[in-house]
Amino acid sequence: MTRTRLERSLSAADHPILLETEAQHYEAKKSWIGNKVLGIDTEFVRERTYRAQLGLVQVSDGETAWLVDPVRLESLQPLMDLLGDPAVTKVLHSGSEDLEVLLHSVGVVPDPLVDTQVACALLGQPLQMGYHATVQWLFGIEVDKEQTRSNWCRRPLTERQLHYAAMDVVLLPQMHETLLARLDEKGRVDWMHEEVQRAQRNARREVAPEQAYLRVSGMNRLDDGALPTLRALAAWREEVAQQKDLARGFIIADAGLVNLARAQPETREALQHVEGIHPRALARYADALLARIREAANDDRPVYRPAPLDNAQRRLLNELRDLVQKRGKDLEVEPALLASRRELERLLRAVAAGRDIPERFTGWRQAVITDDLLALIR
Repeated sequence: MTRTRLERSLSAADHPILLETEAQHYEAKKSWIGNKVLGIDTEFVRERTYRAQLGLVQVSDGETAWLVDPVRLESLQPLMDLLGDPAVTKVLHSGSEDLEVLLHSVGVVPDPLVDTQVACALLGQPLQMGYHATVQWLFGIEVDKEQTRSNWCRRPLTERQLHYAAMDVVLLPQMHETLLARLDEKGRVDWMHEEVQRAQRNARREVAPEQAYLRVSGMNRLDDGALPTLRALAAWREEVAQQKDLARGFIIADAGLVNLARAQPETREALQHVEGIHPRALARYADALLARIREAANDDRPVYRPAPLDNAQRRLLNELRDLVQKRGKDLEVEPALLASRRELERLLRAVAAGRDIPERFTGWRQAVITDDLLALIR
């Protein structure tokens, strides 16, 4: 990697091309066609809404930075064409959220795709290593972080915001080249592609309202009699949040759902005494809440709740974690990428219940770690 190429990329961030009109957007598409690799990044706002609000999409070939403005543009067709173009590899860093935002805002998950954060983890770096730390590790370059908390949907964008956004994408093509070469030396390019394909599948997978209760904080503090009610209320909240495009907590917070499931009020008066529910939410949703609580009382379907691990399982879980740590060290791979504590617990539960092992433990992990984990368990 020559210093001159890096300097050209950094210079491109000083003069990004903001695409605010259809003509500009289609003109940029002409420049994108024919590239084998393009860096992609997004800036978005996720505070009050169910779906993240896309504020900007950055594209770079390492020589030029284009900033696509979805707030001003009526159509994102050229960008959609690029993201789905099988001849152009799209490079993102820590792309899981970007994939979800692009799918719901642009209509497509980028493919083919490389995630430089995954590549770094496969080379022994921390699993959550950010773009700025990666640039420092690979190239010894400090990148400005000051605009991270910007409101990317407010217009006009400032010069500092535009520069920051461009800096987040101009080095991705060179990062891709450097990291892919290192992965190839270790025979791990296929591992990276498999991880990316899993992320793409996850981005396309919708949250099932009936499973939403499993994500409610405090669910494990409820007894079995309250769980059907929590399941019904969490499913209702998921549906309302999607319909109104509101963050779940702006409908009713988790604590409110848990308190409702525990109390199971039958009247509007009883609802008033349940803590953790805003008065406006009570006024707006009281009838719907009472209806769901009544329905849950007649719902005899089993409710899944992971049972606590017994002492033998906890000891075994520690042995599994030790094995993962050792194998990660031997391979010079971030151990958390091989398997997290939560994933090991899922594996334990699956084997104990006679179910298929979780999908995450198949593929390249099968020979690298899964077979040895299963041998320990069995």
